[in-house]
Amino acid sequence: MPVDARAHAESLLGQMRLEHKLGQMIQAERASTTPDDVARYHIGSVLSGGGSVPGANRVADWVAMNDAYWMASMREEEGRIPVPLLYAIDAIHGNTNVLGATVFPHNIGLGAARDPELIERLARLCAEEVLATGLDWTFAPTLAVVRNIKWGRTYESFSEDPAIVASYAAQYVKGLQGALDENGVIACAKHWIGDGGTTGGVDQGDTACSEEELLRIHAAPYLPALEAGVLTVMASFNSWNKEKCHASRYLLTDVLKGRLGFDGFVISDWDGVDQLDDDIATALATAINAGVDMVMVSVEWKKMLETLHRLVAEGRIPMSRIDDAVRRILEVKARAGLFERPRPAERPWANSPTFGAAAHRAIAREAVRKSLVLLKNDGSVLPVAKGARILVAGKNADNRGHQCGGFTVEWQGARSNDRIEGGTSIWEGIRAVAANAEFSEDGSAADRARHDVAIVVIGETPYAEGMGDIRHGGAVPRGSGIQTMTNLAPYGSTLVLAERHPEDLATIQRIQAQGIPVVTVLISGRPLVTNAELDASQAFVAAWLPGSEGAGVADVLFGDHEFRGTLPFTWPKTDEGEYGRVVPAFPRGFGLTLR
Repeated sequence: MPVDARAHAESLLGQMRLEHKLGQMIQAERASTTPDDVARYHIGSVLSGGGSVPGANRVADWVAMNDAYWMASMREEEGRIPVPLLYAIDAIHGNTNVLGATVFPHNIGLGAARDPELIERLARLCAEEVLATGLDWTFAPTLAVVRNIKWGRTYESFSEDPAIVASYAAQYVKGLQGALDENGVIACAKHWIGDGGTTGGVDQGDTACSEEELLRIHAAPYLPALEAGVLTVMASFNSWNKEKCHASRYLLTDVLKGRLGFDGFVISDWDGVDQLDDDIATALATAINAGVDMVMVSVEWKKMLETLHRLVAEGRIPMSRIDDAVRRILEVKARAGLFERPRPAERPWANSPTFGAAAHRAIAREAVRKSLVLLKNDGSVLPVAKGARILVAGKNADNRGHQCGGFTVEWQGARSNDRIEGGTSIWEGIRAVAANAEFSEDGSAADRARHDVAIVVIGETPYAEGMGDIRHGGAVPRGSGIQTMTNLAPYGSTLVLAERHPEDLATIQRIQAQGIPVVTVLISGRPLVTNAELDASQAFVAAWLPGSEGAGVADVLFGDHEFRGTLPFTWPKTDEGEYGRVVPAFPRGFGLTLR
């Protein structure tokens, strides 16, 4: 790390022509960007969207890809100023775009664990697996405070309680960034601000509240993240009282950069600038003048760059704003030590054998154990004896893709075992320790003469962002703050599991009819209305989205470890109500133990 990152940035800025500066403000998606593009247009950053992968999606493919981009950014030729490229990825529960990664529980499960020290270790694990692929930056942590679990991104939040979210923020940042040397990656606190507070839980919708509530609830987790030195912040798709956050100079500049003293840089979300106006020039001028420093663009980055040049020439974006944005970007690169690092292929962590290694999976398995919440245990059916005759059933029992959820290999997640390399399904974890266990997905093999107990694994299937919303289908009014995502089909129209996934209750009842005690394990990205399933089960466990290490569930079901998770969200009894008006089946903080 340079002795004076600010002086380093100022020196570089003084050497730059306009085309150098504006290139630094562009983040282009890899599928629309070549290494020659990076060199020619002086591009500052490249990213991979969910499912956008190089080659065979192996660690070595990622290292080679970023090495080529980086080498292009560092070309020393006439008309160029070498500035190391920043490559970014959504590594939000491990470096999960990459095959064979360690996939740890999504944030909702980690919120149930109530263990900030564990969060720092998991973030360190994530940083190492990002570094193994030669990359520099992850769009994590998500610091959303969710007020309506119908939101499709609920599982990305630690809790509905801002204090719980805040308790994890600094540890997450420290685990990722470390000492800002070759052993750390750049963190990104997201999404500023109010993403979890939208009316109806509609993704990218409108957060209608007072400024006092916005700052008290939704800004609270950012304070420890900023204190811990998070280097980047992502602007949010949502609106605040009908003004898009990407367009709010008050929120981005006056509050975040001014009042809160954030001295890193602000990046837009995926094509988020486009949503500000039908005229791209007006949209871009609005966003940059509001305080967006780097623009994330999926495809049309050349058009965005051309528009930036025109806006500066016309005086619609002042050079002082351009210089401020580029200074921030260069300073972050300097503070992160990128100017001192060798090419990605020669970095100490590149192609590291620790990627997906047993030691990493052990930490993820520990996180699974600590995240499980026991909601019911009538007749002390848990723990299950390892020697018992066990029927394992349910569509989520032997499906690592389902237990990992969204943002795993693909944007919307994987739907089978073969896409999640390494780890264990819950059935595989049970089979490894229970010799008399047998699998029947729909429970049709249930036989009281042959089975002492059944473990039925049910729940949601993978989704991400707007496609995980619980709402009625059709276009959402543009005034709600949604533009490009309006026509995404929601996950369903109800939180009632028996209505969305009737096959789950049917499986439980099929086994119950044979007189076999049922232990139900729910895989889900949020609490659900599960009254019928609870009534039909002797024991009920909320396992959230545990990731690749399903054996961690077996560790607790068989009593090798105690249940210690508590609900990070209120568990609903009905499908109605915003936060504070939900009829609870179980309150936040509830969780039984075996002893």
